[in-house]
Amino acid sequence: MAEKLPPSPGGGITPLQQMLASGTGAILTSLFVTPLDVVKIRLQAQRNSLLQRGRLSRVMAVLLFPASGKCFLYCNGLMDHLYVCQNGNGCTAWYKAPGRFTGTLDAFVKITRNEGIRSLWSGLPPTLVMAVPATVIYFTTYDQLRDYLHTRMGSWNHYIPLLAGALARLGAVTVISPLELIRTKMQSQQLSYRELRVCIQSAVAQDGWLSLWRGWGPTVLRDVPFSALYWFNYELVRTWLCRQAWLDGATFMVSFASGAISGTVAAVLTLPFDVVKTQRQIELGDSEVHPASKPSSTWLLMQRIRAESGTRGLFAGFLPRVIKVAPACAIMISTYEFGKSFFQKLNQEQQLRGL
Repeated sequence: MAEKLPPSPGGGITPLQQMLASGTGAILTSLFVTPLDVVKIRLQAQRNSLLQRGRLSRVMAVLLFPASGKCFLYCNGLMDHLYVCQNGNGCTAWYKAPGRFTGTLDAFVKITRNEGIRSLWSGLPPTLVMAVPATVIYFTTYDQLRDYLHTRMGSWNHYIPLLAGALARLGAVTVISPLELIRTKMQSQQLSYRELRVCIQSAVAQDGWLSLWRGWGPTVLRDVPFSALYWFNYELVRTWLCRQAWLDGATFMVSFASGAISGTVAAVLTLPFDVVKTQRQIELGDSEVHPASKPSSTWLLMQRIRAESGTRGLFAGFLPRVIKVAPACAIMISTYEFGKSFFQKLNQEQQLRGL
């Protein structure tokens, strides 16, 4: 049965169709996860006084008081987005009066009742700007690499998802990193495109082209292992579920369940890298607002977290990460596989008509 099951229903479709399928998945995932982040940020906002007491609590809450001219980290389960606020400007849609919430459900009800249901998606535009192109690059690259490696590796085909997932994420992170840095700079300094071009030229002249990839290292440390583990487990779980259900190919629900399970496993195993990555991104954003502050190295951040909270500190935020990543992965991969199946059937029908 395992030999008959294809790696994915991606065969017989074009890269453009893969891009359309992954882009649709990214949009649907963002639509689902954005309200969770809006509620999370509002809950964090009412705990400002507590967050100011310890560095690690700020790392876990990933909120650095936009009203004071700093930044917060916005995560949608697919990608992380650093949002910088200069003296509170530009944050009115995301950062409002904290309110008096007793919990997540209470926050959902009160935000919807007092501000309207649209406010739950107030952070959607900047999410889509980064998440859609990043996800399109990532998923399309993975499929292309996996298919290529299947023709080259022979008996090593069980490890193809591991390798293809790692390489695809590495490529996506490398392409997106300069865009993320440029967007952060525009937010923090309110630059026009002409001023931004001059700023980038000055930075490149001073520090070289590699200055556009600041923060690339810690991003890779978290995202590449996550991607490798995710795709490896996804292919295993999908094959196993199809075998148990006597299916020749994965259904929407099989892909959904496989995505949720594999996303949860990968999220747990890479949680220490996520903690360090969060602190690193916050320090990078803080340095954009206050250039005198110099970001710490990844290794120093790990040592600092361990010194302040022990090894458990590197695994903080377990439940929020799993709650977000599991459904995001499930929605993304099931939508993507459904889209590929749709285009595959469409192409087959067109071929039959042409005969």
